[in-house]
Amino acid sequence: MSAPTNTNPARGMRDFLPIEVRKREYVIEIIKEVYESYGFEPLETPAVENLETLTGKYGEEGNQLIYKILKRGEKLEQSASEKDLSDLALRYDLTVPLARVVANHKNDLPRFFKRYQIQPVWRADRPARGRFREFYQCDVDAIGSSSMIVEAELCAAVSEILHKLKFKGFVIQLNHRKILSAMLNSVNVPKERHVEALITLDKFDKIGDEAVFNEAMKLNLSENFLKLAPFFRSILNKRREINQEFADRTMEHKRNVAFNKYNEDVLEIISSFIKGQEGEQGLSDIKKILEFVRINNLEGRVIISPMLARGLSYYTGAIMEINLDADSEFEDFNVSIGGGGRYDGLIGMFGKEEIPACGFSLGLERILVVMEERGMFPKELETNSADVLITVWNEESIGESLKLAGELRQQKLRVLVYPEADKLGKQFKYAAQINVPFVCILGESELAENKVTLKNMETGEQETIEREEAAARVKIHKQNSKSKS
Repeated sequence: MSAPTNTNPARGMRDFLPIEVRKREYVIEIIKEVYESYGFEPLETPAVENLETLTGKYGEEGNQLIYKILKRGEKLEQSASEKDLSDLALRYDLTVPLARVVANHKNDLPRFFKRYQIQPVWRADRPARGRFREFYQCDVDAIGSSSMIVEAELCAAVSEILHKLKFKGFVIQLNHRKILSAMLNSVNVPKERHVEALITLDKFDKIGDEAVFNEAMKLNLSENFLKLAPFFRSILNKRREINQEFADRTMEHKRNVAFNKYNEDVLEIISSFIKGQEGEQGLSDIKKILEFVRINNLEGRVIISPMLARGLSYYTGAIMEINLDADSEFEDFNVSIGGGGRYDGLIGMFGKEEIPACGFSLGLERILVVMEERGMFPKELETNSADVLITVWNEESIGESLKLAGELRQQKLRVLVYPEADKLGKQFKYAAQINVPFVCILGESELAENKVTLKNMETGEQETIEREEAAARVKIHKQNSKSKS
């Protein structure tokens, strides 16, 4: 007897059962609604890209995580090179495909192109909590403008999404690649080593300064990083002090004022720390963004984080990352749930013209995990997608059950018909199993009197009513249940 087939999905991939799909679609609908309210339009790109489109855009570490696709019909020979074996790859992110689309359709797109895109991407990463090899990205990008209004509106849009999803404890960390470059120059990190230094620096408030300096030591950068350490420690300590002092939600206004002062202090320290036109440009951009986000009532939500680097090599200006706030009662999941920045040079890699661009990507998978752990989903998502189940009394009454189902569907209700004649108890049990909130009973007496008995599966209450009233009664119950949740 052969061994049973492994029915688990591939490592890092997942099956999504109906309730999980409903929850994901609930979040996606809110994301779409907010993005469209800011004038962003939908875009889709293929799951498969030419390998040359993706390579060289994500840095050395990113290149290693690209899922390459073997050429069709080619024989695998040991002497074959990687180029001989693969010319296509699965989409790694949504930003590089966007840059390709803009370069390819330049004459078909408006001068200022604003798009959102929600599709799966694939990375050959090590699976971990909230991290998968196949996952959805929710990107929003503005193409064609160098104005800091773009960054401010992206911060406002993602903040509005999280508010609508009922998140309370989050901050948008803000930094600038030119400031980072100027800081590394100030401590004599060679230009050719900036990328690996930034990758290490980006881990500062994630793995702690000791682990970062151990990593810097292996890269022979520890002396340079030690000059930055006091500055970074004071920044992190100040943030923790503010969060602890104003942990009470009723003190949010005072907390926001404290973080405004914190931003001013950090800008002053950075200004005295770095020299040169590059750093000054970065500081000017950051100040404009902070000025604009105050207009959007994001005081206290956008904070400067000088150690934020974001590893992708295509960022050229402001960079952002959204994290669960340290004053959250769920500190054990203190991870990034989104990020982005300005990438003015990327589109030019596909054409002759440099086109300014800035974008933000929400981590849908991590948002879903956090919302599940916190019980943040509306209760009605736990019910089946049908509003009502119609029973079947016997073989002769199947026609009436189907007819009633049609009548209710005409009234915009979602209707299931029990697929065979069976005992009512079994039909009720099935309705409970799949979480259908209401059952329309067409029994012997109901059929004789042209009535239905409507049973509320949550309360167990039932009432016999005229058949024409069934749709309206289900809608009333449905509305009442939604308002209670």
